Amino acid sequence: MKKSVLLGLLLLGSISFQAQEKKFNLVIGTYTKSCESKGIYVYDFDVETGVSQFKSATENIINPSFVTVSKKNDFVYSVNEDGPKSTVSAFSYDSKNGKLDFLNKQKIQNPGPCYIINDDKNVIAANYTGGSVAVFGKNKNGSLTELKQLITHSGKGINPKRQEKSHVHSVQFSPDHKLVLATDLGTDKLYVYQYDSKAAKPLALKDSISVKAGSGPRHFAFSKNGKKMYLLQELDGTLSVFGYKKGKLELVQETSVVEEGFTQPFTAADIHISPDEKFLYATNRKEANTISCFKILKDGKLELASRISTLGDGPRNFAIDPTGNFLLVGHQYTNNVVVFKRNIETGALTDTEKRIGLCSPVCLIFTKQ
Repeated sequence: MKKSVLLGLLLLGSISFQAQEKKFNLVIGTYTKSCESKGIYVYDFDVETGVSQFKSATENIINPSFVTVSKKNDFVYSVNEDGPKSTVSAFSYDSKNGKLDFLNKQKIQNPGPCYIINDDKNVIAANYTGGSVAVFGKNKNGSLTELKQLITHSGKGINPKRQEKSHVHSVQFSPDHKLVLATDLGTDKLYVYQYDSKAAKPLALKDSISVKAGSGPRHFAFSKNGKKMYLLQELDGTLSVFGYKKGKLELVQETSVVEEGFTQPFTAADIHISPDEKFLYATNRKEANTISCFKILKDGKLELASRISTLGDGPRNFAIDPTGNFLLVGHQYTNNVVVFKRNIETGALTDTEKRIGLCSPVCLIFTKQ
């Protein structure tokens, strides 16, 4: 009798564990001033069915357009785009119920933060309008210290409307975590910073790398082995493949997210690699509103597999669930997230007709529950 009860409990525990693995949290950052939004939203997402369910939201958080989650899944940090009053905010995060509790915010002393990353010691933001990189420390309770370091870029590019000055668009840690790389759309450069997480001023400029004039580097992704870096350029739609080693980049291929013969306005947006590293996806906005799927070849180069409509306006950001079954595209202007089913073998995307309706979604991140 005792054995049968024990086996039953083990079976129930196994079923419960499997059920948990089928569901992840989907954290979404939004703009709050163009329509009704509370700020950051958390949804329950089933990676077998593609069904989502609202769990929680913050209250009265201004334009948390881009968010980042701590490695231990216990804190969330966001930028708050608010012109000269822009800040960075910290939240405690209960991944089981999806609840976010505001901890504090700090002035960024530079307008237009648009991207944010974090590690155990620091939170680092890219400021588009101000053309700078800002570093904040972390207190023991996960809250933010005052600004530790602000590095402002200088220069301009050949596009007088978009490159009149520096516009830092994203920051990322290098695969070995010894460097921080920053893309500057305004100067057509990638800045490489030596990173010492424990230093009073963690970043020290190591190198700056020029890319094609007028291309406008925006977002980038590393291969898991750290040997390839894929850079998406907003202004001309170029997708560049680089060999990467210790902060040095060697261009090996250039392709495009713009359909051949397309002459209407476009701005390339986001880029991600599938969990199995067989495919790379990139979005293109304005009149294009497409997502391109590229097959990643054995040498790391790219081959176009498909290009389809994102079925909305302004595909600012997208995310692939951890199992690779679904790809979700957030549309800034049609105020929804479109859920696509992924074909694991071909990379092709199919509309599930499932939608998450909310104001101006611009950052999507999956986390464990």
